[in-house]
Amino acid sequence: MFQLLIAFVNRVYTFFQRTMPTNMIIRATHARRGLKWGVPATLLAVVYVVIGATLSQWVADGAPGWINLLVLMCLWNALKFVVNGPVSLVRLVRVRGIERRYRDAGVASTESMSVG
Repeated sequence: MFQLLIAFVNRVYTFFQRTMPTNMIIRATHARRGLKWGVPATLLAVVYVVIGATLSQWVADGAPGWINLLVLMCLWNALKFVVNGPVSLVRLVRVRGIERRYRDAGVASTESMSVG
């Protein structure tokens, strides 16, 4: 029974990772080509906060209570983007440092080979 539950949760997690737009954007910003877009993608958090605040005000004015789930989803997505910005920036700096070391080591080794 426990294995069945784990398999179900794994399928749901995989489905959400592959189909939900915010997860796709965050996954793209974790790739090497997308690291430079991590900080600008953080601005999407502002959009989600505004949508969440608007929906929250709508609920306060008498809309159905289930809209609070949409408010939570908007705030969760905003939090994901706020955290993703600094994380992608640190990863970008780290990767560029590694690439610079490899490039400098490659230049130094080719110069020593051409002198001899």
